[in-house]
Amino acid sequence: MRREIAIVVFPGFQLLDAAGPVAVFEMAERFRPDSYAINVLAPGGGIVRSSSGVCLAAAPMESGRFDTVIVSGGNLAQVEENQAGIVAWLGDDAWRRVAGVCSGAFFLAEAGLLDERRATTHWAAAERFRLRYPKVQLDADRMFVRDGDVWTSAGISAGIDLALALVEDDLGPGIARSAAQQLVVHQRRHVGQSQYSVLVEQGGKTGRFGELVRWMRARIAEPMPVDRLAERAAMSPRHFARAFAAEIGATPAKVVEGLRLEAARVAVETSHLHMDHIAASTGFGDASRMRRAFVRAFGASPQSLRRGAGA
Repeated sequence: MRREIAIVVFPGFQLLDAAGPVAVFEMAERFRPDSYAINVLAPGGGIVRSSSGVCLAAAPMESGRFDTVIVSGGNLAQVEENQAGIVAWLGDDAWRRVAGVCSGAFFLAEAGLLDERRATTHWAAAERFRLRYPKVQLDADRMFVRDGDVWTSAGISAGIDLALALVEDDLGPGIARSAAQQLVVHQRRHVGQSQYSVLVEQGGKTGRFGELVRWMRARIAEPMPVDRLAERAAMSPRHFARAFAAEIGATPAKVVEGLRLEAARVAVETSHLHMDHIAASTGFGDASRMRRAFVRAFGASPQSLRRGAGA
């Protein structure tokens, strides 16, 4: 069964929002021929220039019937400038599922497709999204979110994660895994993985907490209460908690757990160490606490991830 995939672009779209999913479906098609046909659409069709200056040729949105529609994102000014035509077309709802990559979620929300649904978008647009679409249950901490037949993803490269999940939903984990391997990316950064990991890695929007994050990572097995982190940052606990959340978009406790999950997952998937040992060495204390954190964040137990990694 061949599924018609529509990738919707507009003047000023972010190229990787479109090219990432296109590459995923291309690879899936190699491993399961006649599974997908890829169509690039735009209001009015024609040559469409991305924010980088690279252009794509697009058919008019009115052409064809589609199984899946994926709306790319871009700079919010371009998104808002191009909303009317795309939003009106989305209102027809003549497909099995619809997805928004990055700020593409704004198109879906404007069309009412996200009302009373869970969704995500790029962290930098999250506050604006919340204010504009209060009916949407925004979870800006997620790499991608599925709510029934409506999918949304975080910023830019997360469109690849979303497309791999769509392929897995259609063709199973084996084809998704093969496509990911061919693209040299992870099969999935699990639904629960935080999109703030990049901000954590660089120490926040301005890099203010870079040294602190490195210090935390080096001592991940040790207790990390806010008081201790604040002392290290030479700040009062209250001021530290506010400043840290503003820079990184997540609380200190959430970042600590994320660093522990990252370290534990690497150990789980690349070693044969006992789960109790991994839990102790990454600050979880015991295997059952680590297991609960894995299920909450990744939707799978450490044992399941180990089996999936072939460790």
